[in-house]
Amino acid sequence: MSSLPIISVAGLRSDDPAQRRATAAELGRACREVGFFYVTDHGIPNAVCDDAFTLARELFSLPDETKETLSIKRSPHNRGYVAMADEKLNPESGADMKEAFNIGTDFPEDHPDVLAGKPFRGVNFWPPIEGWRQRALDYFDHCLELGRTIHRGFSIDLGLEEDFFSQHLDQPVATLRMLRYPPSADSNTRDDGGAGTHSDYGNITILATDQVAGLEVLNRQGDWIQAPHVPGAFVCNIGDCLMRWSNDTYVSTPHRVRPPAKERYSVAFFLEVNPESVIDPRDVVPDQAPKYQPITCAQYLKSRLDATYDHRQEPA
Repeated sequence: MSSLPIISVAGLRSDDPAQRRATAAELGRACREVGFFYVTDHGIPNAVCDDAFTLARELFSLPDETKETLSIKRSPHNRGYVAMADEKLNPESGADMKEAFNIGTDFPEDHPDVLAGKPFRGVNFWPPIEGWRQRALDYFDHCLELGRTIHRGFSIDLGLEEDFFSQHLDQPVATLRMLRYPPSADSNTRDDGGAGTHSDYGNITILATDQVAGLEVLNRQGDWIQAPHVPGAFVCNIGDCLMRWSNDTYVSTPHRVRPPAKERYSVAFFLEVNPESVIDPRDVVPDQAPKYQPITCAQYLKSRLDATYDHRQEPA
């Protein structure tokens, strides 16, 4: 495979079961063969998508000292600002040359789960930009709804009840991550370093990209293929948690971002399930011998994040 499939997900919102099944089959084929695909007809207005990049530029233009007050190092819940070279997605390749900002589900300080210190149930950090919070949450909510719709397709394709994943997505661990990659003089010679070779941790990633090249996907033949910007489409990929849950029926594929020749922005939405949901392959593919032991989403995600950040000292 030399390019990624492009799938219209409009059929998943159809009242016709045959259309939902046809779209689900397309998704399932992509999830089995490459684990990456583009989605179109996703229902998120262009203006909302465009504004997400405006938000990222506004945020990363803040003074360094302001961004550091929002540092992820101050959060035990994977929220806040990640400074340049603070993250190592592939430790063998050294630090990633990017900065990022994470937003989770927006819990108030007096929410019972926040007061109880439950994993991934913390408060967000917000930049001192008027109106920024509400605009970011608008994009967050649109992506969450799209993620739930795509999971409906997964349920159909896997032969489950159509709403199987719904019970696990009412209070999910979801992270909106804005990313900025500075221009690199080594973009033509370095294979890693923008974002090191890695696979994503959760169920699905919904990625919006600008028109600057960089994202590459490792196909089943062992070749790196480009994942260029497709106007009006998101790049989506399966994460390790869903691969585990499906007993490796779906594949989570290594990918990377090469250091770009020009400044590059992207906006990723990482969707996991509820933190207490038990990831057990026997629930998804009961006719197969399970390759993995049951584990909660929070336990699994914590184990992966702890390996990514050197600074973590508290449960994430």
